[in-house]
Amino acid sequence: MPGYAIMATIAAALLAAGCTLQPRYERPPAPVAQTFPTGGAYEKEPDNASHAGAGAPATEIGWRDFFADPRLQRILELALKNNRDLRVSILNVEAARAQYQITRAGLFPALNAVASGTRSRTPRDLTLSGNPISSEYSVGVNASWEIDLFGRIRSLKDQALAQYLALAQTRKAAEIALLSTVADQYLTMIAFDDALAVTRNTLLTAQESLRITSLKFDTGAGSELDLRQAEGVVEQAQANLESQRRLRAQAENALVLLVGEPLPEDLPPGLPLGNQDLLADIPAGLPSDLLTRRPDIAAAEQSLLAANANIGAARAAFFPRVSLTGSAGTLAPSLGGLFKPGSAAWSFAPQITLPIFSGGQNVASLELAQVRKRIEIANYEKAIQTPFAKWRTALRHAAPSTSRSRHWSASPTRRTAG
Repeated sequence: MPGYAIMATIAAALLAAGCTLQPRYERPPAPVAQTFPTGGAYEKEPDNASHAGAGAPATEIGWRDFFADPRLQRILELALKNNRDLRVSILNVEAARAQYQITRAGLFPALNAVASGTRSRTPRDLTLSGNPISSEYSVGVNASWEIDLFGRIRSLKDQALAQYLALAQTRKAAEIALLSTVADQYLTMIAFDDALAVTRNTLLTAQESLRITSLKFDTGAGSELDLRQAEGVVEQAQANLESQRRLRAQAENALVLLVGEPLPEDLPPGLPLGNQDLLADIPAGLPSDLLTRRPDIAAAEQSLLAANANIGAARAAFFPRVSLTGSAGTLAPSLGGLFKPGSAAWSFAPQITLPIFSGGQNVASLELAQVRKRIEIANYEKAIQTPFAKWRTALRHAAPSTSRSRHWSASPTRRTAG
C-alpha cells in the first residue's frame, strides 16, 4: 500500500502541474496609424530610372541586392565576420540560450548516483555493542523534484525563453545596423576620394595661375597685388587638400574599426559614388509590416513576454511549493556486504513549504513584476513609433523630386530596407 500511495501522489501532482498563474498575454494595440500618409507632400513623382530591387517589398531585398558595389560587398562580409560588437551580441545570444536550458532543467527530476562511506569511533561506555569503531557504507541513487503545481518554474522557463528570443532579435537588429553603418562609412570614404580629386585639380589650377601671374609680375605686366592674391589662393588650396586628406584618413580609420581588421589589399575594384544606385524604389507597405519584420520591434515584444511570464512566477510565490526527495540503494557495515541479500535501503521524503510571513517580500515582488511589465509595454510602443516616424520622414523626403533620388543621401532611413 505505501508504494501505491506514493504512485498516486506523484500521478496527482503531475495532473495538477498543468496550471499556471501567468496573465494571458495580449499584444498591445499599435500606437500608430493603420496606413502610411499619401497625397500632398507625400505624393511621389514617377521615376523611370532603373534601381536595384525596384518594386520589390523591402523584406525581400537582401543587402547584396541593395549594395551592388563588389568592393562594398566584400567589406560588409568582413564586417559581419570580424566586428567585435556583433560578436559580443552573438555570444550574448548563446549565453541566453544556455540560461534558458538551465532554467528549463528545473522542470525535471534530478538524479544523482551516490556512494559514501563513514568510519567513526565512539567511547566504549556509550556503545551498545561494546565496539568503539563503527563503519557504514552505502551505494544508491538520490532523486529530488519540485512539483510545479502553480507554474512557478514554467513561468521562469518562459521568461528565460523570451529573453533568449529577444536577444536573438537584438542580434539581427545589430547586424542590420552594422551593415548600414559600414556602408555609410564606406560611401563617406569614397566621397572624400572624389573631394580629394577635385581639391587636387583646384590646387593644380591655382599653381598654374600663380606661375602665369609670377611671369607677368617678372616682366612688369602684372602687379604685386595680383601675385600675392595668387599665392594666397595656392596656400588656401593646399590647406584644403591637407584637410581633405585628414578627413579621408579619419573615415578609413573608422571603417577599419567597424570591419574589425585592416582592409585587405586584394579587395575588388569599387564603383564610383555616382554609380552606386542605392536608393531603390521600395514600396512602403503597411505599418503592420513593421510589427512582423523589424527585429527591434520583435525584440521589444519578447521582452514584454518575459515581463508577463515573470508575473506568473511572482504570483506562484504566494502558494505552497511541493518537493519530493528520495533515495534507493544498499546499506551495509562493510564494503563486502553492500550487495548481499537484505542490504536494500530506501527513503522517501515529500515536503510542502507554505509561505506565512516574509515581511511583504512576495507582495513587493509581484508589484515590481507588474511595474516592469508596464515599462516593457511603453518600450514596445516606442519601438513601434520610432521606425514609423522614420518611414514617414523617408516618404516625405522621397516625394518632391526624382533628381535628388538618383544621388546618395546621408539619411540612414533611405539606405536600409528595414
